[in-house]
This record gives sequence, C-alpha cells and structure tokens, in this order.
Amino acid sequence: MIRYFLTKIGYVMLTLLGVVTVIFLLFTLLPGDPAQMMLGQNESEEQLAILNKKYGFDQPIITQYSYYLNDVSPISFHSTDKNDFTYLYPEKYDAKKLFVISGTQIVFKLPYLRESFQKNGKKVSQVIKETLPNTIVLAVSAILIAIFLGVVLGIVSALAKNTWIDKIIQLISTVGMSVPSFFSAILFAWLFGYVLHEYTGLNMTGSLYALDDFGEGIHIQWKNILLPAMVLGIRPLAVVTQLMRNSLLEVLQQDYIRTAKAKGLSMYQIIKNHALKNAMNPVVTAISGWFASMLAGAVFVEYIFGWNGLGKEIVDALNTLDFPIIMGAVLVIAVMFITINICVDIIYGWLDPRVKIIE
Repeated sequence: MIRYFLTKIGYVMLTLLGVVTVIFLLFTLLPGDPAQMMLGQNESEEQLAILNKKYGFDQPIITQYSYYLNDVSPISFHSTDKNDFTYLYPEKYDAKKLFVISGTQIVFKLPYLRESFQKNGKKVSQVIKETLPNTIVLAVSAILIAIFLGVVLGIVSALAKNTWIDKIIQLISTVGMSVPSFFSAILFAWLFGYVLHEYTGLNMTGSLYALDDFGEGIHIQWKNILLPAMVLGIRPLAVVTQLMRNSLLEVLQQDYIRTAKAKGLSMYQIIKNHALKNAMNPVVTAISGWFASMLAGAVFVEYIFGWNGLGKEIVDALNTLDFPIIMGAVLVIAVMFITINICVDIIYGWLDPRVKIIE
C-alpha cells in the first residue's frame, strides 16, 4: 500500500514538472516583451526596466525557469535582500515563513501563478477562482447527462440486440461521436435558442449568473446551462452508450449470469444486482478521461454560448496575449486531470475486486 502511494506521488510530481516545463518554454520563447505587454501603450524605458528587474524578465532563461518553478511550488525559497528579484514580496504571496538559512527564506504558500498582463495586474489565481467553478458546474452537468442517458441507452441497446431499436441507438451514437463540439454548439444555439425560442424559452447565449433588470442583484439562471451541457455531453454520451452496450453483452454471457437465470431471477434483477456493476468498469475508465478533457474541451462551447468559465477566459487571454492566464489555466487543468485519474484508479478497484493495489 505504501509503495503504491509513493509510486503515485512520484508519478504526479514528474508529470507536473513536465507540464510546468512545457508551459514555461512554450510561452517564454514566444516573441514579445512580457513587461511591454503588461504596460501596454504607456510604457517608458524606466518602467520597463523596473518591471524586468522585479519579475526577473532580464535574467537568463534558466534563471527565469527556476524562478517560475519557485513561484508555482508550495515550498519556495526567497532572498531576504529587497534588491534581489527573488525577494518575498508581501503583495504577491500569502506565505507562511518556515525558517531562514544563510539569507534565504524558506516558506510554505499556495502556488503563485503570477499576474495578468491585461487586467491591471490582477492575480491569475483570482481570475481562475472566479471562472473555474462555472466550468466545473458545466462539466459536471454534462457528464451526469452523459452517464444517465448513456447507461440507459446502452442497456436498452444490449437488451434489444440487432433489432431496429438497437440500430437506431447505434446510429445516433456514431453521429454523436463524429460531430465536432463547436458545430454542435452552433447548431443547438441556433435551433433551440433562436428558431424554437418561443417554445423552449432558452437563450442562444448566457452564463450561470445574470444581473436582474435593475442591476441590483445577481441571480442563478439554471436554464442557461441546459444547451451547453447537452452539447458538451454529446460525445461522451455516445461513447458511454457504445461501451455500456458492448460491456453488458459480454457480462450477460458469463456463467454466473446463466446461473442467475436458472434460479428464476428476472432480467431486471439480474442487471440490477449482478451485471450492471461489472459492466460499468470500462464506462468508469472512459468517463474519467472525458471529464478531465471536458475542462479543456469546454473552451469552444463556453465561447459560443457566452458561458463565463475558464474556457472562455482562455480564449479571451489568447486574443489579448495574456500569457500568465493561459499558463495558469493549463496548469490548473493538468492538476485536475491527474487528480481525477488517481480517483478513478481507486473507484475502479472498488468496482472490480480483481483489481488489486500493488503491494
């Protein structure tokens, strides 16, 4: 058990290091002066020099890389000299000082994702804090739709194998896996939000929260989540349906299922008490990957529907070359992806007792 968790922790650390390295090199080696991007049209030579020194932009690439690692690491090292660019600025960090060694402060803090170039120095962590919950709500809603409808359609398709019902469900699943999300988003927004608006009451665009007519309060608009959640859930819904059908058909051929039938159990009891849990194994594995990818795949869906989530924020940051927001968002998504995969390993072991944790 201990060896298993140590192995997992090592895997997580190496993966995160790789992600941080790729993110840093990708955006640091791009043309452009970060300090100039932060100042916009009002830069001067003195201001540029101050920013370059404060954030270490005038340092060699390897030094900037070590500084970035220091920023995103929970345990970081900072000089006690205020003239050093690694000095622990109180306005940047909410850190707890552990101890000082030879003029170097060792502190514990939340990862510092730096500041936006375009939002008047607003912290990237604050931007993510404001937008990530909306994306999570959207992704959870989409995955719940995909799981519920996918499992039901998969069971129906398996029980009606090779009938016209099975063929229709298979056709719908194939179309669902083939259509890109951005096309589905445009189609759904136009059809249900414009053409059929009188009957559906749904809007083409809109986020989870909206101001009232007097601008005095913020209200939750649950109806605005329906179209983007459906669009985002179409492809995983198709995958879950196919996996559930094939897995259930395989499970129903097992000896213990034939024994249950011989005892006189109804098909409903057999599926509910014996077959469903074992048939869910590949579904759980697929759902984990889809849920994590939804956090990244929601970019186009959020932008088209005007959903104020992390995906839309990434698109806006790309349009304005706000690199710190892009870097921070990608890093947060990577962390969530890894966390979800670890949780799935645990759930998979619970669903299938044959899966054992390596001792």
